Amino acid sequence: MTDHIMLTVFLRHDQSQNLEEIQEHLSDQEWWTGFPPEGAEILSWNVVMGIGQVVTLKMPPEILPKVNVELERRAWGVFSTEFFPTYDFLPVRERLTREWKEKTGRD
Repeated sequence: MTDHIMLTVFLRHDQSQNLEEIQEHLSDQEWWTGFPPEGAEILSWNVVMGIGQVVTLKMPPEILPKVNVELERRAWGVFSTEFFPTYDFLPVRERLTREWKEKTGRD
């Protein structure tokens, strides 16, 4: 068992608000310093045009409730949120590719 989990969070923009309104709300809620909470590491943070932002965090499993509370406290009102537990598939893919090459004799 690992000492951490990964969580991908979709932050969907409230399209009834313009960018200035969203930024004002985030500022009022101290978003930029309050999320993610201590103990959660940002692995990626991307803007997806037409959707909003997609954040992937790495954290100890015991702080998951803390992450949830900080999203409720700081993001609600400008984002709707969706959560997806994630894991790094790259090592698995590399192993499967290596095994396939060995089995088939292909490069």
